[in-house]
Amino acid sequence: MIEHPSSGSGATDTRSRIVEAGARCIARDGIADASMAAIAMEAGVSKALLHYHYRDRATLLAEIVERIGARLIIRERAAVDEVGAVSCLDALWNWLSEELRRGELASLGALALVREEAIRDASRTVADHRRQSAAQTVAYLFGQLDLVPRLPPELMAEATVAFTDGLALDVASGSSRDPRVSFDIFWLGLLGLAE
Repeated sequence: MIEHPSSGSGATDTRSRIVEAGARCIARDGIADASMAAIAMEAGVSKALLHYHYRDRATLLAEIVERIGARLIIRERAAVDEVGAVSCLDALWNWLSEELRRGELASLGALALVREEAIRDASRTVADHRRQSAAQTVAYLFGQLDLVPRLPPELMAEATVAFTDGLALDVASGSSRDPRVSFDIFWLGLLGLAE
């Protein structure tokens, strides 16, 4: 976890505003254009205040990775938990289509390629948490559909996260392929791995 210079409520609000601004900048403009100056401007803070809270860009980007990853997992869990068998795949698609619209999945993929150690560490941690959440989703969906997977949910989760990330990058690149068709084909294939 990233160390924070101050734990007061005002500092937490400012840090949150900076992280949210950074996430918006990356989703909108890409990592290369998400400079400290651009993020400070987006957050409505001075560069000096931004540097007070984040000693360098890598520390800020690592916290952005953590924040995006945590939100992504929370929204995924909320989308599929307590949904009946008839609508569980539709709920998962609704979650994914909203994530594709937000652009944060593509941002996570791009941030995972940054070479700074703090960002790579945060990306690995978030990826581990996403795979754990995806394993819960796979197990839940198979259970809701009264299916027994022939492969462990953890292995299917690896494929699910890889598919989701690839789809996010495909959408971000402006592909003309329909993401819903890709989603349906992927899940039909995955559900075909039931006993």
